[in-house]
Formats: sequence, structure tokens, C-alpha cells
Amino acid sequence: MNQKELNELRRRFRLDRTGFNRVYGCFVNGNKEIVSDLDESFGYMPEAEAERYLGLLKKVLSGRLGKNLIDIVFSTQQVMEGEEHKLLTALRDSELKDRETRTAFYQKVIDQLDMEGCSYLLLMSHERYDVPHRGGDDELQADASDRTFSYFVCGVYPVKEGKAELGYFPQENEFHNLAAGQIVCPPELGFLFPAFDDRAANIYNALYYSRRPDELHQEFIDGVFHTEPPMSAGEQKAAFETALCQGLEDQCSMEVLQAIHERIHDQLQEHKERKDPEPPTLTPADVGMILADQGVERERIAAFQERCGEEFGENAVLNPENLIAPGKFQVKTEQITVSVDPEFSYLVETCMIDGKKYIMIPVGKGVEVNGLAVNVSAVQTEELS
Repeated sequence: MNQKELNELRRRFRLDRTGFNRVYGCFVNGNKEIVSDLDESFGYMPEAEAERYLGLLKKVLSGRLGKNLIDIVFSTQQVMEGEEHKLLTALRDSELKDRETRTAFYQKVIDQLDMEGCSYLLLMSHERYDVPHRGGDDELQADASDRTFSYFVCGVYPVKEGKAELGYFPQENEFHNLAAGQIVCPPELGFLFPAFDDRAANIYNALYYSRRPDELHQEFIDGVFHTEPPMSAGEQKAAFETALCQGLEDQCSMEVLQAIHERIHDQLQEHKERKDPEPPTLTPADVGMILADQGVERERIAAFQERCGEEFGENAVLNPENLIAPGKFQVKTEQITVSVDPEFSYLVETCMIDGKKYIMIPVGKGVEVNGLAVNVSAVQTEELS
């Protein structure tokens, strides 16, 4: 799925334009016991309550593609014979109306998911979306639908104890303690099945959501999809850094890392300005060109690319958003941490003075320490030089 397709589905989660009719689910306590079963029509709910349910379901499609939202890919054999895929398909085909199928899915999630003793609400809803035709001007034509996309979304929402608060009681004209209740939090994880690729159903893919990109809940993916998940954003960043350090060895300098960070940062900015719906991509060969521009030896570049092959697989295509922190450039030693606006990372230099290693940052018009302006005297400057 690309960003444009994702945005198209996100806009479905409003009462005035949605095809979601019912919400299903169950409330599971910390002992993995179903406390309550949910099966309600949006049409019989107060409007504010229905909007709240739709808002919770919509959050399963929040975050960034390739980071919070990742593709789960089924093999042809799984689609033809896999029990996990059969269960998901049965849920979709029944529009979640078959209680026995729902119960089987609930139990699979409960058996596999580790929420560390936290209670949670599992929510599901199905929609048949009449996909409008997209004209030559890229505008949607609502009255010219030529296909129907049948899908469901599922989310797992931690439920936590709220705090007692003071509240105003108008009839008594007094303030009293309000009893604490249990609060449904934003989703920890969830998914959409099937994926909406090329504005049509792709039964070979699901779109998986994780609130924390570095913690995908592997046990849920194993149990519900039985597939090998892609590397998490954190794993991709760590693997990329490993390939750089081990491949470049002593040529992994401040200047080289600055150049890589700057090029990737510029690429992400250009991608954002183009409003390209497809996620940005970067290959080890692209990084190799940056390294060559910085004078890194061919042998070291080859070693880096070999390490990338070991970490990511052959012909890997990476998401640059997962390789750097676009909004920051940080330099750390054992004693200090220096954070620099990426736009001005070129100001940071390393050098040797009297056999000692230094991080050098030119001083501009003013210097502040904890918000207080300080003076850098000429004498201090001369001592350093």
C-alpha cells in the first residue's frame, strides 16, 4: 500500500461516509480471560460513542508506512492451504458475523499475545467499500464505482485504571469525588486484512500496525499470520550502523557519517516536497556512491555492501526513514552528548590538538548555557589554538 491508498481508507472512518455497521470484540483481563463480549450496531449507539469507536479503529492505520505500518506477506502455499490465512479469510467473507469464527480468532489472539498482565480490549469491524473510479485528473468520482473492497480492521487496546478526580455536580452546586473507571488507551497493535494495493484487495498481504516500531509483538505475528515479519525500524537502523562500522572500519569518520546523514536527510525532504505516495527507498549501492564521493576506498565500500547483504539480504531496498533520525544529529562521548540541528551538522568537526582528540564547533554570535548567555573571551580562544 502507498500513502495515497492509506489516506483513502483513513477517510472512511467517519459516520457520514463509512460503511462500517457493527463493532465486534471482547474485553480480556490480565489473566487472559474474556470478561465481556462486544457485538453492537453503530446505528443504535449515541453518535458520540460511535465516533469514538471509529476513532479507535482508525488509529490502527496511523503512523508511517515502513515504520509503524508494515506489510505482512503470505506465501502462495499459505494462501492456498494455511490455517491462519483461512481463518482471516473466513472472518472477511462472513463480514465478522459468524460468532464461531470470531470466537476462534479471539482465542488464537488470547493464547498468543503477551500483554504482560495488562487487560485489553480487542475490537474488529468490517466494511464493504464501493471504490470510486479515479479520473484522469486524479479526482475520485463517487458515482462511478467499478469495484468493491471487502476488508476488516482489528486492534488491540490496553485498558488501564483511571484516576479519581474532583467533579462538579450542578444539582448540588458542589464539587465531589468522581469514581475512577477503566480507560481504553490507543492501540498497541492491529492490522487490516486484506491489503488495499492498487485500490483493490490483495489477499497475499495484510497491513500490520505497531505503536512502537521497535517492538512488533513477534508472538502475535507468529500466531495470527504465521509469517516471518520484516525487520523492525530499530533492527534496520542497528543493522545499517553495524554494516557501516564493520565495513568501513577506520574510515568510518565524522565526515563520512555527516555526508550520509545529510544526503539521506535531503532525500527525505525532497520526497516530502514531491508528495510522492510511495515510501522513499535507498539501496546499499546508493550509499556506496556517497561513500565514494567521500574518498572511501573501494575495498571498504565493497565490505560495507557485503555486510548489507548479510544483514538485509541480497538486492535489499531500505527505507531511509528507518536508517537515521531525520530531525536530529547527535554526537556522544562517555562524558557528554551534543545535539545539533541536522541542517548545521557540517559545523561539527573532529581534530587532534597536542595528541588529544577534540570535537570542535565554531561559536556564532552568542553562546548560552542552560538558557544563560555566557561570554567566550579572546583569551580562551587563543588558549585552544
